[in-house]
Amino acid sequence: MSEVIGQGRALGPDGPLGSMLASGSLSSLILWGPPGVGKTTIARLLADETDLAFVQISAIFTGVPELRKVFEAARLRRQQGRGTLLFVDEIHRFNKAQQDGFLPHMEDGTILLVGATTENPSFELNAALMSRAQVVVLDRLGLADLELLAGRAERELGRALPLTAEARAALLEMADGDGRAALNLIEQVAAWKTDQPVTAPAMAQRLMRRAAKYDKSGDEHYNLISALHKSVRGSDPDAAVYWLARMLEGGEDPRYLARRITRMAIEDIGLADPAAQRQCLDAWALYERIGSPEGELALAQAVIYLALAPKSNAGYAAYKAARAEARRSGSLMPPAHILNAPTKMMKDQGYGAGYAYDHDAEDAFSGQNYFPDGMKRPVLYLPVERGFERELKKRLDWFVSQRLKRGG
Repeated sequence: MSEVIGQGRALGPDGPLGSMLASGSLSSLILWGPPGVGKTTIARLLADETDLAFVQISAIFTGVPELRKVFEAARLRRQQGRGTLLFVDEIHRFNKAQQDGFLPHMEDGTILLVGATTENPSFELNAALMSRAQVVVLDRLGLADLELLAGRAERELGRALPLTAEARAALLEMADGDGRAALNLIEQVAAWKTDQPVTAPAMAQRLMRRAAKYDKSGDEHYNLISALHKSVRGSDPDAAVYWLARMLEGGEDPRYLARRITRMAIEDIGLADPAAQRQCLDAWALYERIGSPEGELALAQAVIYLALAPKSNAGYAAYKAARAEARRSGSLMPPAHILNAPTKMMKDQGYGAGYAYDHDAEDAFSGQNYFPDGMKRPVLYLPVERGFERELKKRLDWFVSQRLKRGG
């Protein structure tokens, strides 16, 4: 276990696995991390460290009949005095009923479950399973970790890789934090017959660059759209356009991005710059008209505009507060003076009586009450002193002062 590369946070003396092994008490685990960081390796080593029988299955290829056989074999093994470490790769692929099937065997000690997943366990695994297992987060491998891995591979091969220093660095960059991908690339390079070290450009021609890790329906999708949104909110155009490019490079649907950046304009800029929404809608329409890749430039320009626009969520906050207020007071009638009275009976009931037509009032403002009778007037919209909303705040302050002056 001490030879595992790049997972000091989990395996160190103060880490969750390190402290478990030191105390000799191992509980069921969920290993969560990106591909190629050692999830299967760690599970095998845990079995060795604890003298448990190692059984590996994949949720992709295992159904209920196969699971029953695995549990029965573990039960017989336990009767003979040996425990079983059951390693389940891609455990998030099991449905809720299949996940529930593990619970009694975990509780009675038939198996010690070690699940591996690249997806967020809190989204993909049910609460009962999560409550019986500790989640251990494994880190993406850094360049220093991949260099250690390459050095080990060279010692195993008995020779150095036929690469210049620049090419070696480029090779490790191509692995993108995935140890398995790094070893595959190293195997390819080691098989080349060459008398001179291969340069970085020559290596790039011989090797296909590994595709960036991106799952349009998984964690990476939500992680990257969150990064894009928060970069826009944080007024960082460089970061915002970078995350946009990351998503496009990963194959994200530009129409999804067009919808999301339009939402950003509404939620985080709002009336501080009303033109921001128009920029997004125009970029969306341009993409629909001219397609990819030229249309994606329009989306990039919209993202840059949003990042540099003045920010306000006052409209968004006002809307949420209004919805909450509506839930509290949703049965109250509007005041009678602002109700239409198309029939005589309604006029007799006082509908429309006393309504002040604002265009006839001084400054076209009557200052009447438009909330239900008896309801304390809430303050919902609080504009900020930024962008166009600074002007709106002046108008709002004037209306408030006039309402007070006229007894509204």
